[in-house]
Amino acid sequence: MLKTLIVDDQPAVRTALEVLFDLHALPTLVASSPQEALELVATEDVGVVVQDMNFTEATTSGHEGLQLLRDIKRLDPDLPVVAMTAWTSLEMAVRLIKEGASDYLAKPWDDTKLVNTVKNLSRLRELALENTRLRAGGARARAALAQRHDLRGVIYSSPVMHEVVSLVVKVAPADVPVLITGPNGAGKEQVAEMVQANSRRRDKPFVKVNCGGLPDQLLEAELFGAEPGAYTGATKLRVGRFEEAHGGTLFLDEIANLSLTGQARLLRVLQLGEFQRLGSNVTRKVDVRVISATNVDLPRAIQAGTFREDLYFRLAVIEVRLPALKDRPEDVPVLAEHFLGGLRPEGEPLHLSAGARQALLAHDWPGNVRELRNRLQRAVLVRKGVLLEAVDLGLSEAGAPMKAPAEPAATSPALSEDEVAERAAVEQALAEARGVVSRAAAQLGLSRQALYRRMERLGLRVERRLLP
Repeated sequence: MLKTLIVDDQPAVRTALEVLFDLHALPTLVASSPQEALELVATEDVGVVVQDMNFTEATTSGHEGLQLLRDIKRLDPDLPVVAMTAWTSLEMAVRLIKEGASDYLAKPWDDTKLVNTVKNLSRLRELALENTRLRAGGARARAALAQRHDLRGVIYSSPVMHEVVSLVVKVAPADVPVLITGPNGAGKEQVAEMVQANSRRRDKPFVKVNCGGLPDQLLEAELFGAEPGAYTGATKLRVGRFEEAHGGTLFLDEIANLSLTGQARLLRVLQLGEFQRLGSNVTRKVDVRVISATNVDLPRAIQAGTFREDLYFRLAVIEVRLPALKDRPEDVPVLAEHFLGGLRPEGEPLHLSAGARQALLAHDWPGNVRELRNRLQRAVLVRKGVLLEAVDLGLSEAGAPMKAPAEPAATSPALSEDEVAERAAVEQALAEARGVVSRAAAQLGLSRQALYRRMERLGLRVERRLLP
């Protein structure tokens, strides 16, 4: 348990504080001089320092206490310090806060206020240390994972993404089908490459097919091949992707777009390891690991009758759910710096402004990682200097996409009586939130995106105001 360090040259004061803190179950350490205090800070688990400002009876300037505060902050910048002195002044209080003191109390002290202050600061110190330990542990775990496995350049910092990556490298050697689900732009193809890179088939072919990019008949020919004359325009033998991937891995992106006929034929390959080319009765054997991906809710598609349940269970022996970028905000800054590093023109030290960083963290990222990279690429192209601003990203500092100027009110359609009342409620919420859309949305019980859609429908524009 963290301890409260009492630093005072008067034995009676030290004893009184020890007794007070002991009554409230706060363990203590005591020091009678600055040098002794610094030694304890360096060697003990100190959570809060309660220090006197004067250690020489002949002086009341507080310079010794100020120097001790500076020395403590050099040793541990995050350690909370409560300064106490019988010689109070506003000037000294301001100076102490600027130097890093967490609080400033006068002697004789108020027992309740002092105890509450120490308890709160100690708890905050515990939380800060725990967060530091978690971050350090996470960094070590990520480094160890990257050292042992080929992560295909996946960049992340969030615990939720670490769980995904850990699952991927764990199941990659198991030669079973993997289904990767998640929103568009979240990096499903990169995860598929990670599975392949860490599998026993890493040195074999890795063939990719987009099931949403071809008509039904052409897609079957793409997957299984076709004999000459199998369909209009088929003038020569076509080798399918299954044959190309023999011994390796086949990645089927947008698997939900495969027709029911195609699904039946794919199911046969997964069950029996054999297929027939279009226009052929010859059965061919194939050894392929299938990795598939989709942004569609396949259980719902099964209920709608557009996807086969038996195929789903064949594909999803292992299912990897990739989170949306908005659900892993810790990854936004590290991804932004990574992309910016690759987009910088040679020799130009581009940086994100504080407003740009705020905009990145506030944005919902409906396009996920792909949108993040595109916005940074846009910023690099339209920037006016080496500092990238939120406007260069096409965002406001509140994270909202920049929109073209709204039509003049005179051209807006007339609002119904209900819409007039709705507009008034939205205007009031925006006014109370000083134009900060996320706060107004929370007050109205809406998401930020929903509020923007409602504002657009009601002919409203937001002008963000500075908080007083």
